[in-house]
Amino acid sequence: MSEPRIAIISPNRNAWSETFIQAHIERLPNVVLVLTDGHLPTRDADGVPLVSDDVLARSKRRVGGVSREDALRRRIVNMLRRHRAQVVLAEYGPTGAAMLPLCREAGIPLVVHFHGIDAFHTDLLARHDRYRELFAGAALLVAVSREMERQLLDLGAPREKVVYNTYGIDLDRFVPADAGAAPKVFTAIGRFVDKKAPHLTVLAFHRALQQDPGMRLQLIGDGPLREAVVQLVRALGIGHAVELPGVLPPEEVSARLKGSRAFVQHSVVTSANDHEGTPLAVLEAMACGLPVVATRHAGIPDVVEEGVSGLLSAEGDLEAMAQHLLRLSGDPAEAARMGRAGRARVERDHRVQDRIATLHGLLVRATGR
Repeated sequence: MSEPRIAIISPNRNAWSETFIQAHIERLPNVVLVLTDGHLPTRDADGVPLVSDDVLARSKRRVGGVSREDALRRRIVNMLRRHRAQVVLAEYGPTGAAMLPLCREAGIPLVVHFHGIDAFHTDLLARHDRYRELFAGAALLVAVSREMERQLLDLGAPREKVVYNTYGIDLDRFVPADAGAAPKVFTAIGRFVDKKAPHLTVLAFHRALQQDPGMRLQLIGDGPLREAVVQLVRALGIGHAVELPGVLPPEEVSARLKGSRAFVQHSVVTSANDHEGTPLAVLEAMACGLPVVATRHAGIPDVVEEGVSGLLSAEGDLEAMAQHLLRLSGDPAEAARMGRAGRARVERDHRVQDRIATLHGLLVRATGR
């Protein structure tokens, strides 16, 4: 049986923090079309606009009064047909909602992959009626955490359409190290945004630092909260112990993880009800043999076994997180033991090949094969 011809629609082209989507594009077999830049995509994988001004002008002359969005919709349907796509994978719920009528017109089944914000954010859920139509029309809905799975069901998604399949890790990229032999360096990786709460990570670290001045923190990444975090570090007078190196290439991220005692992240539900999915950085840290110090948020408890591969606290409980940092700072043997358990968990349950194979099976299932 031949592989189904897959079209992937992703709203963000080359987003540094969305390596999970890049894994879909690079690893799924027989991807024949990638469209991006917007929930209703406006560019192809090379960044070329789907509808140029010349094309729009010709469409207006031919049809009369055609809007750019109408021309764009017609162009997308034509591209799906020309590439003979047999199933569409839409990254994020709003992308699925935008693509549903086009998939119906082209006669192609739609699989929607939710990632976090799209299942919880208040502003998105205000458009709940569009999700009701999406749940009815999509072939399958993929959730990356058990909490997200429950949320989609609570929003009215049919039980038979909702499938749990979390992210996977390329274990060849992350060679495990001995966390117990590493210095007292704690590493956070991710966008500086409200749900990742880098400021709360800094505040918890500050509490721990007062009891163990030899500890160090590095926060890798960038985002809208970065300047606020810089100012917080300065105000607390801990610039000597906190490094903010910005966005780093993957090989340097891996090297820094392997030189760390533990991974740390204080994820929270935001005032707009934004949630994580399953943070990929948590899995990457586990693949490097690091214990995880984090919150019981979204998909984190799905992958971090409390007391075995990491130490989890309630959202907003800075004192508990500080004590967890101190525990691993003072007990390198426990850090090493937890790191080994985390690596074993990733090897067993989160190999990227296995997770991609599961997703591919869902796409095949959507085509009715």
